[in-house]
Order: sequence, then structure tokens, then C-alpha cells
Amino acid sequence: MKLVLLTALGVGGATVIGVLIGFIFKKLSHKFSDIVLSFAAGVMLAAAVLGLILPSLEYGGKYGLLFTVSGIFAGALCLNLIDKLVPHLHKLVGPDIEPHNNANLSKVLLFVTAIAIHNLPEGIAAGVGFGSGDAAQALIIAGGIALQNIPEGMVIIGPMLAAGVPPRKTFFCAMLTGLVEVAGTLIGYFAVSLASAILPFALAFAGGTMLYVISDEMIPETHAHGNERGATNALLVCFCVMLITDVLLG
Repeated sequence: MKLVLLTALGVGGATVIGVLIGFIFKKLSHKFSDIVLSFAAGVMLAAAVLGLILPSLEYGGKYGLLFTVSGIFAGALCLNLIDKLVPHLHKLVGPDIEPHNNANLSKVLLFVTAIAIHNLPEGIAAGVGFGSGDAAQALIIAGGIALQNIPEGMVIIGPMLAAGVPPRKTFFCAMLTGLVEVAGTLIGYFAVSLASAILPFALAFAGGTMLYVISDEMIPETHAHGNERGATNALLVCFCVMLITDVLLG
């Protein structure tokens, strides 16, 4: 339980780290953040397949395929419905934010709310990983999500400051998005611990949410600034490194 709590704090704390980097380097290039996000996408892709989806098939037994496929689509559908209600990242904030504009302020606050809402199922995915009993894979899953949270925390800062939000309130709002992920991690862990029968479906559900995040949010974001080749190479390299590590460690 202590490891789960520390992991939850680490996953949420990664957002705060990104926020601090955003404050210090307000003009940090998109190229840097895109590469970091691409590495995170590679880790999350490997974690989703190796740490969630394949174990779901294994734990599901006779009905493993049914549990896994239905869980993947249920996870993706859940985030798709959230997206329809509250669009995320690249769908909300563009480069044309004008300082101290009320319309832009509302848009930015919606943007922050969207990040908080999307962080909940991501946190749940991290928590569910521990339900399989494989702490190493669970930490890899959480690590991928944490890596994603760093550039996500970074991109919150610029639009909020430009819209006239005071630095202290900007930091507080960004920190809240990380706390949501801490709560999600604990919810995912306790849900699987209390009802182990749902583990195969829960693992696949978490894998589906991660695949959706990678495809719908992370890859479009890394390809939005003219660095497509570098972002793609970073994702592939990181995925292969995680695959090799998993095979060598057994």
C-alpha cells in the first residue's frame, strides 16, 4: 500500500514538476516538450500492451479474449465521451491567446478543467496496474503517465499567465490537476483489490484508456509543431527500449 501511495504522489507530482519547469522556462521550445511527450507515448504504449492488455488476456482464462476486447473498447469509449463533453489539449488552446482577454480566460479555465477530468482515468490506469500483482510493470505504467504529465504541466502555464491569471493561482490550479490523478490512482487500486474478479476487464479498460490518450491526444500534440519525424523516432525508440527491457527481465 505504501508503494501505491508513493506512486500516486509521484504521478500527480510530475504535473507539478512540469508546472515549475513551465514557470522557469516560459519560452521553452516545442521541440523539447514534443520529444519528452513522444518518449512518454512510447513508454505508455509499451506499458498498455505489455503491462495491461496481455495480462488481461492471461488472467481472463477461458473468456480472456472477450474481457480484453470489451475492456479496451469500454476504456476508449469512456474517454471518447469525456472528450465530447470537455475537449482536451490541442482542441482547446492554440498559439493565439491574447493577454487579459475575458473570452480567452474562460477558454483557458475550460482547458485546465479538461486536463483535470482527463487525469482521473489516467490515474485509475496507474492504480489498476498494481492490481495485477506485478509491481515492476505497474511502476512502468505509472512512469509513462508521469512522463506525460511533465509536458502537460508545462503547457498549462503560458496560456493561464497570458489570460491574466496571477502566478500563484496558476500554480494552484495546475497542482489541482495533479491531485485528481492521485485520487484516480487510489480509486483504481482499491477497486481491483476489493473485487479481484474484475481484474481482467479492469486491466483491459485501463489499457484502452491509455491507447486512446496516446492516439487522440499525445501523438497529435507532438505532430503539431513541425517535428513529426523526431517525435515518431522518439516514440519508436522508447517503445523498443521498453520491449527489450521487458523481455530481458522476463
